[in-house]
Amino acid sequence: MQQFQIRTDLALEATESVRKQDAGHIHGVTLEEYDVMEDVHISKVVITSKNAAKSMGKPMGTYVTLEAPSLQEADEDYHREISEELAGLLRDVLPDIEHEKSVLIVGLGNRDVTADALGPSTVDNLFITRHIIREYGKQAYRAEKIHQISALVPGVMAKTGMETSEIIKGVIKETQPDIVIVIDALAARSTRRLNRTVQITDTGIHPGSGVGNHRNALTQESLGVPVIAIGIPMVVDAGTIVCDALEKLSHEYDGGKASLDYFRNSADTQLHNMYVTAKNIDETTKRLSFTLSEAINIALEMEQEEGT
Repeated sequence: MQQFQIRTDLALEATESVRKQDAGHIHGVTLEEYDVMEDVHISKVVITSKNAAKSMGKPMGTYVTLEAPSLQEADEDYHREISEELAGLLRDVLPDIEHEKSVLIVGLGNRDVTADALGPSTVDNLFITRHIIREYGKQAYRAEKIHQISALVPGVMAKTGMETSEIIKGVIKETQPDIVIVIDALAARSTRRLNRTVQITDTGIHPGSGVGNHRNALTQESLGVPVIAIGIPMVVDAGTIVCDALEKLSHEYDGGKASLDYFRNSADTQLHNMYVTAKNIDETTKRLSFTLSEAINIALEMEQEEGT
């Protein structure tokens, strides 16, 4: 009987899971952790070997995770602080961002499914500059340095009939960006990270992988330019919730352990194909998408001319 596999898009959760199985040590994986605010925790996972990448189920590269439990709250000042912190983390992974670049920002997801609308909603609030610079030059913004920012919301294959990667490749061929930033909603392993965690990675992204809906990868190898991926877990596998509950019960009585073992080894339950999101997902998506857009705007902001 096929064993139930818990899905996650977060490298931090994959690291925790593998370390739990391998007694806390993984060759080819480094983990650095620190706090930047009272309740804001940063984790940096770096996968440096092919064997580690295979064990983790993640490509080789750097994964930076920001955990902020208060992201659920409607506190504008707090969200601004998070945006500024994310902007710094994003600058650290953007290649050669000190020089003027052409940056294409892609908002993945389906606008009609709120839990999957993070990417399109984030793009709606970005500061787009490419068309103005091409028409009037960077002096239109009275800036010494300004990146050419363009954006794309490719939609989903059910509506377009095209793979997301096909659309993005076509745009890249025509516009020749130096960097692609991809934004997408993710799936989490733990409910405590739902809508409270942001992951930034330089490995690109495999759209839909967290919910078992694999699409063509968006990586430097497939697109021909560096791809930075930003995501927030907006859904969690229903099977994960049940598994966590049974695991808690297994510590209390023997019947709980038997139920947990049966569930993990069962592949025919409908729970394995169901995903759960927060009840206030409409408000949460709107708030988090604005926080992400502000972070990107700050990370790519222009340098003003002296005296302006």
